[in-house]
Amino acid sequence: MIHVLATITAKPGQRAAILDLFRANVPAVLAEEGCIEYGPAIDAGGMGTPLGPDTFVVIEKWASLEALKAHAAAPHMVAYGAKSREMIASRLINVLTSAL
Repeated sequence: MIHVLATITAKPGQRAAILDLFRANVPAVLAEEGCIEYGPAIDAGGMGTPLGPDTFVVIEKWASLEALKAHAAAPHMVAYGAKSREMIASRLINVLTSAL
């Protein structure tokens, strides 16, 4: 199984707009072959290191690296990237596999 943590920091004041685009894309991603989990998360506050008001994390699980690669090239992801690109200040993608 492949795990992905994508930390997205929006340009100031743009997080809500990016999340709107993201949420609209979620059904298409969940329908992709090999997608096990895909969703955004924001800071719950009160514990841990704060993410800040412009940042969210995408938590993903994929059946294989091949499924993740297909996801990255999917037409709906290319369209999402084009629509959100100018609103994003930074993006950090961690692709992980189990250490068990």
